[in-house]
Amino acid sequence: MEGRGSVQAGSGSQALREAGPEEVTEVSGASGALPQGAAGPERSLEDVRARLGEAQASVVAALVAGGAPPAGFDQVRLAVQARSLLAKRRGIVARLRPDAAAAAGAALVAEFAAYAAARTEPPARYRADADDFADWLRARGILHDPPPRRRGRLPFPWRRR
Repeated sequence: MEGRGSVQAGSGSQALREAGPEEVTEVSGASGALPQGAAGPERSLEDVRARLGEAQASVVAALVAGGAPPAGFDQVRLAVQARSLLAKRRGIVARLRPDAAAAAGAALVAEFAAYAAARTEPPARYRADADDFADWLRARGILHDPPPRRRGRLPFPWRRR
C-alpha cells in the first residue's frame, strides 16, 4: 500500500480509506483489508464473525419475533421498524389469501398481530406464511373450510392438464 488513503479495491470502508499503511494489515481469506485491532490480537476472525452473527440475530429477533432491543439501539425506532415489517407482511398475506383477510374483516390487524406474536419466527416464504395464517384463523373458528372442488372440470377452461 502506498501513501495515505490508498485502499484495496472492494473494501469500501470509510475507516480503511482514512487509514494509513501502518494501520492496515491483510486478512487471509477476506477481500480487502481490516484496520489493525479490528479482529484484536487475542481474537480470531471466527470469534469476531460469531459475535457479529449473535448481534445480528438479536436485531432480527427484536424486529420480527418481539425480542428485546439490543443495547445501543434506539428502542422507539426499532419498534417503529418492527411495526412496519409486520404491516408489510400482513399486506402480502392479505394479497395472497384474500379469503383469510375477508374472514378476519376489521380485526385483521389485531388477528395478524396475535398470529405473529404466537410464532417465534416467520416462515421462509410468504405463501407458507399466508397458509399458516389461514390455518391459524381456521383453528380459531374465524375462517371456515372452503367448499370442496368439483372433480372432472378444470377451474379455468383455458388451462390444460
